[in-house]
Amino acid sequence: MNMHASTVVAPPAPRSLAEMNLPPVMMRDILLKTMFRQNVEQVSEIAKAICLPIPVTQELVDHAREQRLLEATGTLHASSGNEMGYQLTDAGKARALDALSQSEYYGAMPVPLDVYKDQVERQSIKNIQITRDQLTGAMGHLILPPELLDHLGPAVSSGRSILMYGPPGNGKSSISNGIRDALGDKIYVPRAIEYSGQVITVYDPIVHSAAETQEDDPTSLRRASNRYDTRYVRCERPTVITGGELSLSMLDLVYNPTARTYQAPLQLKSTGGVFIVDDLGRQEEPPQALINRWIVPLEEGKDILALQSGEKFTVPFDTLVIFSTNFHPNEIFDRAALRRIFFKIKIDGPSQEDFLKIFAMVARKKKMQLDEATLVHLLKKKYPTIDNVYANYQPIFLIDQMMAICDFEGIPHQMTPELVERAWANMFVKEEKIIH
Repeated sequence: MNMHASTVVAPPAPRSLAEMNLPPVMMRDILLKTMFRQNVEQVSEIAKAICLPIPVTQELVDHAREQRLLEATGTLHASSGNEMGYQLTDAGKARALDALSQSEYYGAMPVPLDVYKDQVERQSIKNIQITRDQLTGAMGHLILPPELLDHLGPAVSSGRSILMYGPPGNGKSSISNGIRDALGDKIYVPRAIEYSGQVITVYDPIVHSAAETQEDDPTSLRRASNRYDTRYVRCERPTVITGGELSLSMLDLVYNPTARTYQAPLQLKSTGGVFIVDDLGRQEEPPQALINRWIVPLEEGKDILALQSGEKFTVPFDTLVIFSTNFHPNEIFDRAALRRIFFKIKIDGPSQEDFLKIFAMVARKKKMQLDEATLVHLLKKKYPTIDNVYANYQPIFLIDQMMAICDFEGIPHQMTPELVERAWANMFVKEEKIIH
């Protein structure tokens, strides 16, 4: 499944301070703030806290010593290979407090935006080629018409935007998740990036699931630590799923006035992965406005963000955007917007034949004996009342309901026309006037 994982090139670790491309004062201040806040004294501990290789950290410590902001404690720690300890001088403490009042950010050294752009190219979602087998493997739990995969495959492999539309309850969300699972490889997400002296945090444990961390083997310490730049976290390709709560402001940089740092907006966090806008048309903002916000990024592969000062800058936009809606596209978009969404795929309800296949598959999974009289009752008596419109969610719903009723009545799990009647009553609410 993981055929293309090895193709993502890891970001190389910086070898010297000069290679960092960050303002020297910023690096020095992050060092002082981190030592002050985290109480780290030895270079190996400091290196781990600021996510830099030991030689580069030592260089940074030496600079701070020259400026009399750090001093050696004069104690060698026997427990840690006789390493020298360092502490903040009074001037260093004053500088750390002053720096903290300007920005609370400490810890991992940020990655300059331009350096990050190179990494985005190395792991672009557009470089991924998905085979039919990978897509089928990830969608195995869904019964989908074969022609649907014919449309989905090229759409996902192109890394362009996809609009899925059709009646509710037919698995548009499950298909979106299946696409995410089919990607299968790992990329590197920066903990924070730097632009114009400002820190923007990117890595978010809610969006990014960190892959297994590389534990250092003390015997090969040099090799493992230098394998890649630890200012990045190795993660599954990220997936951001938003629904009715999505608003335009969520796509802007978030400024935290207390910490005086920025947090990346959702689409920047989803770089290299998938951004799913579920239930389009249920948001407060009209769908047309949401699409207009994505037009430039989708067409040009870059997004424009603004700092508090009003200064605008561009960041890479490398995301497979999947819009999913229960409305017909012509109802919610103008022609220009529709033209810009590359793939439009209708996800329809199953045919009667596929409905029965799904019903049988769910019953088998839930160890529920199929009963012919019940199925005949469903198809001949119940579905005609809703114009024989089948939906993919219905088999699971009906079988779960029958199991719940059996449990309540204290009888073994089974399906009967009477039980399916009761289950059906919970699937649809009778039209009636409620008197207030």
